[in-house]
Amino acid sequence: MKKVYKAHILFTKERTGFEVLEHGYIAVEDGRVVGVAGDLRSLGCEEAEVTDFGDRLLIPAMNDMHVHAPQYRNQGIAMDLELLPWLQNYTFPEEEKYADMTYAERMYRRFVRDLWRFGTMRACVFATIHTESTRLLMRLFQEAGMGAMVGKVAMNRNCPPELSETVDQMVEDNEALIAEFNLPDALVRPIITPRFVPSCTPEMLRACGDLAAKYQMPVQSHLSENIAEIALVQSLEKESTSYGDAYNRYGLFGQTPTIMAHCVWTAGDELELMKRNGVMVAHCPTSNLNLASGLAPIRTFIEEGVPVGLGSDISGGHDLNIFRMMVLAIQVSKMHYQQNHDIPFLTLSEVFWLATKSAGSFFGKVGSFEPGYEFDALVIDDSDLNHSDYTLLQRLERYVYLGDDRQIVHRFCRGREIQEPIIISN
Repeated sequence: MKKVYKAHILFTKERTGFEVLEHGYIAVEDGRVVGVAGDLRSLGCEEAEVTDFGDRLLIPAMNDMHVHAPQYRNQGIAMDLELLPWLQNYTFPEEEKYADMTYAERMYRRFVRDLWRFGTMRACVFATIHTESTRLLMRLFQEAGMGAMVGKVAMNRNCPPELSETVDQMVEDNEALIAEFNLPDALVRPIITPRFVPSCTPEMLRACGDLAAKYQMPVQSHLSENIAEIALVQSLEKESTSYGDAYNRYGLFGQTPTIMAHCVWTAGDELELMKRNGVMVAHCPTSNLNLASGLAPIRTFIEEGVPVGLGSDISGGHDLNIFRMMVLAIQVSKMHYQQNHDIPFLTLSEVFWLATKSAGSFFGKVGSFEPGYEFDALVIDDSDLNHSDYTLLQRLERYVYLGDDRQIVHRFCRGREIQEPIIISN
């Protein structure tokens, strides 16, 4: 049955500009967009019942391409440390707690609810090595009706004993999750997740690559985030020509759909390998700034044809709001511009496209209102931002910079309106 919605519709088919329909109509059937037009006749929906959102904005929902669910409670803590000491002193101790299912449920429910609050309907999520709490997180996404690729983290070196596992155990547990969740057209699916090269022996990395190949599973990890990290990888993987090549040698770099977070120092042969293999970058500007990692060359990636999405990277980043990531992505690119005026900074349409259509491509036809795309959408009531004298694009820009979750009044994922997920009180 077709559903038709009326509102001010804004989305990005291309990164170079917005599609804008004032008081436009969008028709949805079986969770997918049938068409967008300025009148019902053009949609062939003259007799359809219309849900009229009035003067509100209708935009695609957000996608968070890199977030650590078990670090949710650590937001805003230890922001004066670089990556490796931050992991050892804060992140690993928090992740150990997810062996406790009571604690895991309390925190994971709050995490899923806050993704919902900020309009993120799909996410690529790191869990922990714990299979049962990872399964719980996936079921909570299912319960909420939100999309996610959730990874049971693999690691067996340079980490506490409580967060290490054998290669055989990693394979067995991942296969159990794959059997349960890797179903056709599922909104919530597993993703192979070696934490990063320093935390995985060659045997662990090879087993992850074999799993990805055997079951045609996507892969997520970290790449070239920090100079000290890169040096550590060079010392551990001496036969590799770059950090990316280390993953590539184990079948974890585009052999199946792959997303790598950060890529702050990616260049040269590593960049060419990413481009050739179609590896997506998850750009996490707040995390890169907080952990003093550097400024990722996003304009270069875009111009070279490397796909890019935005990520919050909780808790290296301190904010789950992807609209804030758009703002920071623009501001970081302006810092690049100050260093080299030949590299233009990012525009609003470009970062919006990164957060919606570009990121959404990792999940399929997601992130746009073109025909055939899944209807992931947000309805924004920006009336309290005093918009009477602004164009629709100016209103959207003001929302991106000034708005928050209180102005998101409806959220849709795959055509279904998503209600606020249940949390557990302390």
